[in-house]
Amino acid sequence: MIRFTREQEEFRRAVARFVDAEVVPAAAALDERGEFPRELFTRVGELGYLGLRYPEAYGGADADTVTYCLFAEELARGSLSLAAVCGMQSLMGTYFIYKYGSEAIRQRYLVPALRGDLVATFALTEPNAGSDLANITTRAERRGEGWVVRGGKTWVTNAPVADVLTVAAKTSPERGLRGIALFLLDRATMRGISLGKSIEKIAVRASVTGEILLDDVEVPAEHLLGGETGGVEKVGGVLAEARIMTAAISVGLARAAYDAALTYARERVAFGKPIVEHQAIGFKLADMLVQLHAATLVTYQAAARLDAGSPVGREAAVAKLLASEMAVRVTDEAARIFASYGLAMEYPAQRYFRDARFLLPGGGTSEILRLVIGRDLDWDREQAFS
Repeated sequence: MIRFTREQEEFRRAVARFVDAEVVPAAAALDERGEFPRELFTRVGELGYLGLRYPEAYGGADADTVTYCLFAEELARGSLSLAAVCGMQSLMGTYFIYKYGSEAIRQRYLVPALRGDLVATFALTEPNAGSDLANITTRAERRGEGWVVRGGKTWVTNAPVADVLTVAAKTSPERGLRGIALFLLDRATMRGISLGKSIEKIAVRASVTGEILLDDVEVPAEHLLGGETGGVEKVGGVLAEARIMTAAISVGLARAAYDAALTYARERVAFGKPIVEHQAIGFKLADMLVQLHAATLVTYQAAARLDAGSPVGREAAVAKLLASEMAVRVTDEAARIFASYGLAMEYPAQRYFRDARFLLPGGGTSEILRLVIGRDLDWDREQAFS
């Protein structure tokens, strides 16, 4: 059983009020325009939500993973685009700066990023290197006291608007995966960073995405985050949290779709009664609710285990796999309940249906997650219910 503290419940209600008042009314327009949600992004920063998981010394709140997931879930309920943007900013875009940057680097980049004054992102994927990181071709070579980085990245969240980027590059090709390092790039001060092709998407359209081209970018030594090897392990160190966060936003999107479908089914009349009273529709909603409950419990169980310091690699993979696939099914059923209106842009069902596809690749595809889970198939009843 998942139990939230009084403070966590009060926090969730506060985020929900913000989402209902400011995010939900803007969500459709954000999707239609497909532009970075600058005003709402800044507002989230002003409210202190971007710094939830960081120490108070840097403008954060020292919040635990459960609290962070409550925020992510509620934000995704309002707009998955905004949740994706803020998730990148508050996790992958800033984590490596905090974890491996010097105090001067933290003050220069982390503090303003947590206020929402700088947009941060993480650039890992390449055209031939997604799940297979050994194929990364971006290179970093020593030049004097610093480094020169060249190559290109694709599917970079916030690429068109990012001020700072944590970029994965190989410092030594012969070391294979061990030769990958992380570099912090500043678009305002470092020449050679340019925007390649913008990627038009059917989902999370306000989470702008594109390519980043790196043409002999000179990077000071202090912008090497955590040494010239071990980048894969550094990414792995935050991967469980990223997967749990993705599970939480999956729950948030599915909640929005379920609520919309239930409201419509109670209002829509066919054959003399609301369609919710027809067994065909009632069974759909019942199945949706069951799946939503299951994914919610698994997600917050994994978050609580992470907060308790327990091993959580498999549980994070389970949560992300279950919740993301659940969101795809629930949003599909929601669109079916809306019938023809599930295709109409005036209703949100079509947006939920489209946005759910975004959840599948992030943090590891469902196929990769099954590989992770498949490495440890022993059933431990006590662990499963702890």
